[in-house]
Amino acid sequence: MEPIREYLLGTTRRHFFKQGAMGLGSAALCSLLPSVASPSSANASPTIGLPGLPHFAPKAKRAIYLFMAGAPSQMDMLDYKPAMHRWYDRDLPESVRQGQRLTTMTSEQTRFPIAPSKFRFQQYGQHGAWVSELLPFHGRLVDDIAIVKSVYTEAINHDPAITYICTGNQLPGRASLGAWLSYGLGSLNENLPSFVVMTSSWTGPVEAQALYNRLWGSGFLASKHQGVALRSQGDPVLFLSNPPGIDSSTRRRMLDSLGRLNHQTLGDYGDPETAARITQYEMAFRMQSSVPDLVDLSKEPQHILDMYGPDVMKPGTFAASCLMARRMAERDVRFVQIFHRGWDQHKNIAVDLPNQCRDIDQPCWALIQDLKQRGMLDDTLVIWGGEFGRTIYCQGELTHENYGRDHHPRCFTVWLAGGGVKPGIVYGETDDFSYNVADRPVHIHDLNATILHCLGIDHRRLTYRFQGLDMRLTGVEEQRPVHEILT
Repeated sequence: MEPIREYLLGTTRRHFFKQGAMGLGSAALCSLLPSVASPSSANASPTIGLPGLPHFAPKAKRAIYLFMAGAPSQMDMLDYKPAMHRWYDRDLPESVRQGQRLTTMTSEQTRFPIAPSKFRFQQYGQHGAWVSELLPFHGRLVDDIAIVKSVYTEAINHDPAITYICTGNQLPGRASLGAWLSYGLGSLNENLPSFVVMTSSWTGPVEAQALYNRLWGSGFLASKHQGVALRSQGDPVLFLSNPPGIDSSTRRRMLDSLGRLNHQTLGDYGDPETAARITQYEMAFRMQSSVPDLVDLSKEPQHILDMYGPDVMKPGTFAASCLMARRMAERDVRFVQIFHRGWDQHKNIAVDLPNQCRDIDQPCWALIQDLKQRGMLDDTLVIWGGEFGRTIYCQGELTHENYGRDHHPRCFTVWLAGGGVKPGIVYGETDDFSYNVADRPVHIHDLNATILHCLGIDHRRLTYRFQGLDMRLTGVEEQRPVHEILT
């Protein structure tokens, strides 16, 4: 090896003492910290996050994010606009559109005919929240959730928009929300990952927007913080099973030998990715016993299965994923994210949207009720929403039954429930056309700041130095949690 390369790869004397001092200090600190057992997992001991976190007493210990990938149509579900029936087939006024950006799907249209919702709405709950007939179980849910109708974003196409809300930036390479929580707060259970992702099946169109693993990736954070994808077929986690001919004791010996090599490499170069690799190998070994128990639904009582609906025992459905999310919450998995695809309804919305709503309506209600009856909703935050909304004007000819709606970033609806959220309220309002925010706008950075706040994190103080910048999930603009919806 040439001398210059040997120098660059080797450990200098100064580097050795610097790393050694930090390692000894960390070991001494860990020896002084008390061992805290997870209340729901007798054999679990949590791993500590950053010093000083949480910044204040959290209302939520964990979170479940129900992500409707493709952008649900807010005016057909939770943002009732009765005045639009008088505007049927009339063009959206320029005074409303205000020259706002259009997608390539509708930019060539000569008209923007208003398409009122085909679906009936009814008021529910103590405060009379309007809910579409597509979501009858949500009608029973409104007193448990906070509906936010004034969320907005700058992204108008799916991939940058979903990357934006999941990672805080439209460009790839940033850490996802779940990775930030793992990094900042650590894990509550050493036998399961702190961040788990599921992608459920859907009954809408066969084609749907692709989901990339950067949406649950760790970006510039250590790879141990990335989300672990739980699969519905084969091994729940890839490569979890031992290879043919390898039993558990042999696997343990292999990991011990590999661990000694990795520790030697870690001592030589101090690369944090080597430390992450050691942690991940050990986690994978423990998951060989913890994951099969997690995914075994056979011990669930029949009344619980009935609560989640007829699809709950079909692997990979949204109902099964919601029940799995509750089981993970019981085992103190810090963050669970379920992606439900198929909401990108540029056409045939009259058929596809009811199918999508049927997939998610009862399981969402069941998840909240299940957490509530177990006394877990108070410290479990649940979020529901997509990456942007849909337009009040139609895509295609309004006279055709298969018309749809285009992307719309200027306003859309999300709801939150549980840990630290006021139940039974509606926050924010859109104009009569569900096109612009009329009252109390909530940027997606504000939404993420609110989620972090519920978990005891000041979003301005959760940072990571990368390429000379202090990176934040919520960007550098002045954002704030939506305190008005918080207890």
